[in-house]
Amino acid sequence: MRWEVNMTEGNFVDYVKMHVASGNGGKGSAHLHREKYIQKGGPDGGDGGRGGHVIIRGNSNLWTLVHLKFQRHMKAGHGAHGSRGRSTGADGEDVYVEVPLGTVVRDSETNDILFEITEDGEERIVVEGGMGGRGNWHFKNSVNQTPRYAQPGIPQEEKDITLELKVLADVGLVGFPNAGKSTLLSVLTSAKPKIADYEFTTLKPNLGIVEYRDFQSFVMADIPGIIEGAAEGKGLGYYFLRHIERNSILLFLIPADANDHIEQYEILVDELRRYNPEMLDKERFVVISKSDMLDDELKTEVAAILDKNLETDYMFISSVAQQGLTELKDKLWKMLNV
Repeated sequence: MRWEVNMTEGNFVDYVKMHVASGNGGKGSAHLHREKYIQKGGPDGGDGGRGGHVIIRGNSNLWTLVHLKFQRHMKAGHGAHGSRGRSTGADGEDVYVEVPLGTVVRDSETNDILFEITEDGEERIVVEGGMGGRGNWHFKNSVNQTPRYAQPGIPQEEKDITLELKVLADVGLVGFPNAGKSTLLSVLTSAKPKIADYEFTTLKPNLGIVEYRDFQSFVMADIPGIIEGAAEGKGLGYYFLRHIERNSILLFLIPADANDHIEQYEILVDELRRYNPEMLDKERFVVISKSDMLDDELKTEVAAILDKNLETDYMFISSVAQQGLTELKDKLWKMLNV
């Protein structure tokens, strides 16, 4: 069975702001028991129900926040009031906000990170429902045997939050615009990214499933192309750097027709370091793309330069000519499963 994940610009939403509100707690009851032949039955007011929570829940079947794009307000149900016979009011209905794995939840006012969702089914309460008030039977004592008061419920919580998706992919493609990332993704996976001969063809990440032997697979992400100054937010650097934080392997693509392969690689690595030095701890692999443009003599010359100056493994491939792709998948699978 073949399955596909194709996230293109139109339906890839990775940033959503919303207002969330929990439910009020129900009021406790101040009821006094009255029954035929029982004139002084005493207090029997029940507790109010808890207000509903707003809960963020991870869903591994989601790859984008597009389903929340126009859902900017989430409000949980209020707790019901307590009643006679020590009956507790019903709890307010909880509201669940389903998000893809890799979603960071921030407080919009302070920009502080509240938590991150990384596992399927993981649930985190973003605003708690108010506790229900206690009924008057709790307050009966030897001094006051007929209390005529009960607690009100705790009011709801409200908060403005920002949901920010950082792509969780096994392999992230790193390179300058026009390095051939979209083309490689299109031939290795079922994804259909936009491909053209101009800068920033990819404006937002594209995800694809790379099928491997024995029905195994891994996820590859084509990240927007990086330029010098991306760490300062130039070009589309913000999208690039934010999404690549969550990739297991960084696959650097350097086009064969680059003026200086080593210089391009060093610029890319330097942008990663300036944004977040921890990204340099990830596994790296370099591919020289569009290598069908090189004859054997040129390829030997380029290989000699790479052997001398590159600290990581590399490989020559051509997505268009279908050269080296099987070997590349073997290499990536081995790196992912060491």
